[in-house]
Formats: sequence, structure tokens, C-alpha cells
Amino acid sequence: MTVASLVDTNVLVYRFDARFPRKRQIATELLRTGIAQGSLRVPYQAIVEFVAAVARPTANGLPLLSPDDARREAEELLMQFDILYPTEGIVRGALRGAAAYRLSWFDAHLWAYAEYFGLDEIVSEDFQHDRLYGSVRVRNPFLA
Repeated sequence: MTVASLVDTNVLVYRFDARFPRKRQIATELLRTGIAQGSLRVPYQAIVEFVAAVARPTANGLPLLSPDDARREAEELLMQFDILYPTEGIVRGALRGAAAYRLSWFDAHLWAYAEYFGLDEIVSEDFQHDRLYGSVRVRNPFLA
């Protein structure tokens, strides 16, 4: 049985970021495997953040994706993954996680989704790799 992991926005964004070819390849493989195995869950928050991140201009003034393409890719994510939606319990958990672990508000939400839905792992580069936050371990797939 495959254990499900929660995927962070940065993994979704790197799939389209040609500025970081190694991370792009890792993200693509991770997402492809997650779809095939049904082993990844995506929080609603990551969909919202993804659209904002890829449609925002980068340093060269161009976005990673046009707004139309960003919305189209968000639709694809909604079809390809199990999406987890916020509940009062998740918001309350995020409040506790932000205080207990000194996480940013958005990272605390991500952690709260994993904790609430009983997921063992968050796949992200935004947390301390291999650290256990409550019952959730973080794995940074982009480490060498």
C-alpha cells in the first residue's frame, strides 16, 4: 500500500520553471509518479498559490505561464489529484502549528492539512528536511 503525501506549491511551480532545470525534472517525475500511484494529495491552498505564482512576472518581466495557461493547468491539477479542502479543524490546527512550530501562516496551513487528513509526509523545500512536525515528516525532494 502506498502512503499518501501532501505536495507543496513549490513542487507544482517548479514543474513549469525552466530557470531551474534540475528542479523542474525532479518535480515532473515526482508529480508523474504521484499521479500513477495515487500517492500525492494537493491542498486547495496550493492550487490558489500555484495560479498566483506562475502567472506573476519573474525577474525578466515574463510569467512562467500566461494567465490562461495557469488557469488551464490548475484545471488539470484538479482532475489529476485528490484535492483537500479547508475545514474549521484545519484552520484551528494551523493556528496551533504556527505557534508550536513557528511556521509561517501558509506553511502552518500546509502542515495542518497533512495532520488533519492523517498524511505522513509533506513534500516541500520550504520546511526543514526530515524534520518531524507533530506526526508529519517533511521531505525536500530537491536536495542533492
